[in-house]
Amino acid sequence: QLQLVESGGGLVQPGGSLRLSCAASGFIYNYRIGWFRQAPAKEREGVSCISSSGGSTNYADSVKGRFTISRDNAKKTVYLQMNSLKPEDTAVYYCAADLGLGSCRTLPGEYDYWGQGTQVTVSS
Repeated sequence: QLQLVESGGGLVQPGGSLRLSCAASGFIYNYRIGWFRQAPAKEREGVSCISSSGGSTNYADSVKGRFTISRDNAKKTVYLQMNSLKPEDTAVYYCAADLGLGSCRTLPGEYDYWGQGTQVTVSS
């Protein structure tokens, strides 16, 4: 059972930056990793994902050019660098893992393991 723990959330002003981390309890070489977010009264949505090798990534249109996903398999950690944050980025951010190679998945239902989430609030 792979366990995931997110960290790095917090309160930031519009235009600011945060880096989220997703630390896994075991090796993640064969796992695709996704970042999702859920705002109050909204459905969980995909933000970004990365293939097991790191060679392929995907971003939601709303975060393209502002967010960057990366991974360090040796450290069992995946990162989400978030720049130029906007109030509409406010949400609980979750990372998730899906065992498999190839392109990463973009839908929450395609992931098997989830972290507990970390709150990101963008407000002045």
